[in-house]
Amino acid sequence: MLTRRRYKQTRTLDQRLAEEAARLRDEARALPPGREREILLRKARQDETAVQIEAWLRSPGLRAPT
Repeated sequence: MLTRRRYKQTRTLDQRLAEEAARLRDEARALPPGREREILLRKARQDETAVQIEAWLRSPGLRAPT
């Protein structure tokens, strides 16, 4: 039977997503306008949206985002 490797996360999901979004935006700034740059920016926006959703889910009362 295979055992699952477990990895203890040292940073929160929010921190990891925010760092990834910042890294992607920096990487996109170095590229000329085009498809690759737009893909990186889209991924950065998705990470930022995930951070907002995560914060909304953890908020008391689950208020709708504004």
